[in-house]
Amino acid sequence: MILFLAARPVVRRPAPAPAPRVRPRRARARRASLLRPYRRLFATPGALSFTLAALVARLPGSMLGVSTVLMVALSRDSYALAGAVSATGVAVTAVCSPLLGRLVDRYGQAKVAVPATGVFVLGAAAMLLCVHYRAPDWTLFLCAAGSSGVPGIGAMTRARWAVIHKDDAALRHTANSFEQVVDEVCFMLGPALAMVLCTAVFPEAGLLTGAALLAVGTLAFAAQRATEPPPHPRDGVGPAASPLRAGGVRVVLATFLATGAVFGSMEVATVATVEAYGSGSASSAVLALQAGGSCVAGLVFGALPVRGSAMGRFVAGVAAMAVAMLPLLAADGLGSLAALLFVAGMATAPTMITGMTLVQRLVPDGRLNEGMTTVYTGLLVGISAGAATGGWAVERLGAGTAYAAPAAAAALALAIALTGALAGARRPR
Repeated sequence: MILFLAARPVVRRPAPAPAPRVRPRRARARRASLLRPYRRLFATPGALSFTLAALVARLPGSMLGVSTVLMVALSRDSYALAGAVSATGVAVTAVCSPLLGRLVDRYGQAKVAVPATGVFVLGAAAMLLCVHYRAPDWTLFLCAAGSSGVPGIGAMTRARWAVIHKDDAALRHTANSFEQVVDEVCFMLGPALAMVLCTAVFPEAGLLTGAALLAVGTLAFAAQRATEPPPHPRDGVGPAASPLRAGGVRVVLATFLATGAVFGSMEVATVATVEAYGSGSASSAVLALQAGGSCVAGLVFGALPVRGSAMGRFVAGVAAMAVAMLPLLAADGLGSLAALLFVAGMATAPTMITGMTLVQRLVPDGRLNEGMTTVYTGLLVGISAGAATGGWAVERLGAGTAYAAPAAAAALALAIALTGALAGARRPR
């Protein structure tokens, strides 16, 4: 028996494998719930293709103004001339963009966006030649006016989402949130890219690159015909009334004008305040934090379920934005200013998202691009006016106190939204 046991091979039992580390289920469930709406959004055939093409075409929108100012200022040594040329382009854009939106509704996105981009490229090329060969100053104003008919790619992408998910309010809400995040990303990257190109390469590099990206992106976007909304020709049956005939659209437009003034004046006040702290080189990073806060809030807001009325959410967003502007007046250093700007950015995203949702609900399909382009143009005009107001506030009130300008503009936006909401509540349905 002993010899039998001694002859048996000794086999060691394998050590038990360490238990796998399991992540908390609550964290995984929360992350999955945030991503689920966006997975559903891009599960639509063709959605990713037109989104990527539109991203390439939308980035130049935030590059062109900075590129024009830097190009003219560096080549003609006059910021006054550069600002006047840029203002001319903004003014012509404010007039042309709603008209282009109307043509898009009538004839289709591809039939209007491609020719309009061709006209822009010709105007931009003329501007580059005039700057390079030292043409008279008045030619720059003509070129700025001729190159201002840029198609509203952001409005056209939102129109595609609105038509694709016409019967799904939750996915339309997620799509508008995603589009707001794309806007913020473009406004973070575009000016920085333009500044690097104009200062490190050559003065005309920013406008040249922006025109090339816009042309390539628009052509790729127009090629995505499967997701293009059908045109609505004016045959006497379709909707012919202006989108501004709807009272709610007028409220959103006026609120966006004031909201644009918030953005424009806050940017100028931030640059001046950061320079007053002795950290002028950090102004771009601080402004990027504000846009980053809006990106985070937009992504989270898009994943949340839609609750309450759209006008109620709109007023709540404007109120949060107005409240978030006030602490900026108490910033006493670069760290506190950066944190407060991040919070202020988080308050602006729901306002923009819900405003576009309201326009999509109030405007008929035959005027959808025109309505959204008109409202978005109002935002751009407000940004230009706010930048001028912010500059005046910096000179008269000082750097830190200049945040009174965006605070006042936010209070005005809240007053407009509240007045419009109360008037709409009293109006018979």
